[in-house]
Amino acid sequence: MDEERPANAGQVEFAGIAIPWLDDVARFARHLTRDPTDADDLVQETYLRALRGWHTFSQGTDCRRWLFTICRNAFIQGLRSQKLVVCDTPELEALAAAAVHADAVEQGMGDLFSRVDLREAIDRGLGELPGGFREAVVLVDLEGVSYDEAAGVLGIPVGTVRSRLFRGRRLLQQGLLSHAQDAGLAPARVTASDRGAR
Repeated sequence: MDEERPANAGQVEFAGIAIPWLDDVARFARHLTRDPTDADDLVQETYLRALRGWHTFSQGTDCRRWLFTICRNAFIQGLRSQKLVVCDTPELEALAAAAVHADAVEQGMGDLFSRVDLREAIDRGLGELPGGFREAVVLVDLEGVSYDEAAGVLGIPVGTVRSRLFRGRRLLQQGLLSHAQDAGLAPARVTASDRGAR
């Protein structure tokens, strides 16, 4: 006669190590899907896959990173196609970001981000970023993972993480400045043709 085992040791381990990261995975899923219902489904699928594959998790490693990787892979598998143009020159992206900032200062918006609560605009801006750029910004800037960790989660080289991060930050920066102008929080952009018309 077989003795009844109390609880599966693997499930108990899983509950103690993986479940505490549920909020982080849910936040990451919301940024990936941009839809609360889809995000809930993605989180459920992530944890289902994680539980099934718990035997592959190496004790003592970063469980959050492991869960992010599973979440992203589940999301990617659910997509039919994704168009993403990647700029592999971080130096050019840094120069472009500096140019956007210099233009904002010239337009009288240098201290805009310290004066106005832009949380809603940031959430919307993140949602509008192309997927690969959004993933890099969310992982590094919001979740605080290192470039190396983000590269592991995304399955791409560190240099590509940097490129996507620079580009994503610049697109977000431009979107926030446009939002501020549209909302009347900053002066409308003055172009060279506007100056000539005066």
